[in-house]
Amino acid sequence: MDDLVTSPLHDRHTALGASLGAFGGWSMPLSYPDGTVAEHTAVREAVGVFDVSHLGKLAITGPGAADFVNRCLTADLGKIGPGHAQYTLCCTEDGGVVDDIIVYLVGPDEVLAVPNAANAARVASLLRDAAPAGVEIVDRHRDLAVIAVQGPRSPELFASMFAGFEAVAGLDYMAFADAGKVRVCRTGYTGERGYELLVPADDAAGVWDALLAGAHAVGGRPCGLGARDTLRTEMGYPLHGQDLSVDISPVQAGSGWAVGWSKPEFWGRDALLAEKEAGPARRLRGLRATGRGVPRAGMAVLRDGEQVGTTTSGTFSPTLRTGIALALIDTASGVALEDHVTVDVRGRTLECAVVKPPFVPSHVR
Repeated sequence: MDDLVTSPLHDRHTALGASLGAFGGWSMPLSYPDGTVAEHTAVREAVGVFDVSHLGKLAITGPGAADFVNRCLTADLGKIGPGHAQYTLCCTEDGGVVDDIIVYLVGPDEVLAVPNAANAARVASLLRDAAPAGVEIVDRHRDLAVIAVQGPRSPELFASMFAGFEAVAGLDYMAFADAGKVRVCRTGYTGERGYELLVPADDAAGVWDALLAGAHAVGGRPCGLGARDTLRTEMGYPLHGQDLSVDISPVQAGSGWAVGWSKPEFWGRDALLAEKEAGPARRLRGLRATGRGVPRAGMAVLRDGEQVGTTTSGTFSPTLRTGIALALIDTASGVALEDHVTVDVRGRTLECAVVKPPFVPSHVR
């Protein structure tokens, strides 16, 4: 793992005994000594602190930068104002998804885009190739850390840590504000109320230490990317490369809500409008195991012995204590919500109910 990029918090993770793994070209904590289930439970019941500094950070600046971004990405930036963030997609001209991205609208001439680690360079390249004169895309991948604080007790933690910053304490969902050098946004990838912090890399260790001390005081703990995956799967949040990809469109993945269908221009617009009108050949559904077993990505979904789809994500749900999965189901199969199918788990049949995610209630607001 010597060729992997390390987080500004790498030394903190090794001191805590984290199990590290490769993620998007970075060495990141997958879990800490007490394990993924304990971390998952802390987020659902108290608070968890995640290092997600591997996420990309692209500063897009210059005259009309926001309008430029709006002509490229799917969601309509015109529906939010400065100080708000938006989930959006970078698509190919045939409607595939290059990446899903959070964009922070700072003002008409400044946007910060946060793509996934593995796709950040490609997103930056596409934006640079399309940018008009005067608009610059600067990669801030290494000079900003990203720390996520997620869980029902996260407001308590923030009330003490950011005392005096009323704008931070009262943030609405998908809004952001600056507290000194730290940008705080009411976003997250767990389904719980929480915050994500953009922190200068040189200040990251001190912020992490303060957050972790506050988390321990309210029954929380540090959490790795293993818990992040089980948490997002319970919510049915897509993971790019599995549930969204250049081969899986937002129409198929149920992410059409992140498309500004009335916008006159964005990458992939014509192809996505055509697919929406015709209806997709497959749709992403949830599967909840009714038998014993855990589905994983890439397993065949069958009904009456015939394959009707393939799982894209799968895990054991610590909250439900059963296996869950996301799966692309052929629309021609006629499989509907509440129907039952089976998943081929390494040659063993696992009975599952077809459900609409999330698998557990959302508490983001």
